[in-house]
Amino acid sequence: MDKSETRSQRLKRRIRIFTWTLAILLVGVGAVYLAAWLGKDYSTAARALVWGDSAVDDYTRFASRQIDAPAASFHYERGHGYPDGLPDTAVPGHPDLTVMLAANKTTAFIAIQDDRLIYERYFNGYNRYATETSFSISKSFNSAMLGRAIADHRIGSIDDPITRYLPELLQHDPRFAQITIRHLVSMSSGLRYVESGTPWGDDAKTYYAPDLRKLALEESEIVEPPGQRFHYNNFNPLLIGLILERATGKRVADYLAEVIWKPLGAEGAATWSLDSTWSGFEKMESGINARAIDFVKLGSLYLHRGAWRGKQVIPAEWVDQSTRYTNETDPALKYQYGWWTFHREGLGDYYAAIGNKGQYVFVFPQQRLVILRQGIERGSIDWPKAISDIALAVSGHGGQH
Repeated sequence: MDKSETRSQRLKRRIRIFTWTLAILLVGVGAVYLAAWLGKDYSTAARALVWGDSAVDDYTRFASRQIDAPAASFHYERGHGYPDGLPDTAVPGHPDLTVMLAANKTTAFIAIQDDRLIYERYFNGYNRYATETSFSISKSFNSAMLGRAIADHRIGSIDDPITRYLPELLQHDPRFAQITIRHLVSMSSGLRYVESGTPWGDDAKTYYAPDLRKLALEESEIVEPPGQRFHYNNFNPLLIGLILERATGKRVADYLAEVIWKPLGAEGAATWSLDSTWSGFEKMESGINARAIDFVKLGSLYLHRGAWRGKQVIPAEWVDQSTRYTNETDPALKYQYGWWTFHREGLGDYYAAIGNKGQYVFVFPQQRLVILRQGIERGSIDWPKAISDIALAVSGHGGQH
């Protein structure tokens, strides 16, 4: 056998070895993925592997509980210039507002002034009847339910220790008796929270765990005294959900339907994503899914200090405490009870419910204005700045366009 034949045979052998090695690796990876896919109803890591990063259509992946709409819905009247009643040049550097919204992966943009629709547009395949997910806008609904539960004497006070409702936490650490509901809702509980993209990080656990009750009760860990530092932490809303369940004796989605969704006259039924079918606990950190027009009603409710259509749905004092731009009662100037707070010259104090991927409900009390933006992603826009620019433009035009 000559040297050229030997080299040829060696090359062929190496190719066969590489091919078989690659095939074995692919089979192995496929087996791991298949095992993860089959185990995603019971495994946090499997869900993180199969589903990856969160997305606006995650409500199609999770089990859910329906939030029924009322028999009679509320519809905003149409204001002057509807549906395009905002200045095209409201955002500096963008001469056409509609083009800017569409190009930056917006799905819905709505503006309400004086309880009238002045702008309502949908983009990128969405329409008025499309389901939108809220992500952390759900935390603002959680806060509203807390305020109502306190007003109805189902919860004693925002300063109740959480162990009054979750006494089993004392078995893990007696210091849980020092954490109050206020600490949870203002994100100053002192609980550990490590943001990480891995399946073992707290972000993945609190988003994907198939038993969020167990996770919250067994893995909440105190690392510092409560009330000293703002730290955005998704264990807090899970514990709030457990407190609401026990204090009201109702499933959280059912309580939301009773005290918020139906009184607001929602146009459509919503859903609340669950951790799993077998656990059946609402994803308190992110899981309310509904039409954009119904999310904007939460902003209108707060604009009216908790009153809606002649009824006090949430105490006015609770709304004021939840949204004021101050750090007198908790560590953060920028965050109160489930709402982000802002101040800007020409607008005064204002606030927003904010969710991942660029979900916003902004409330501008001095301008009597509510603005909602929802999207597939944030795009390249600084939305808090852009939305406040729009509010300034509306204020400067007196609401007439």
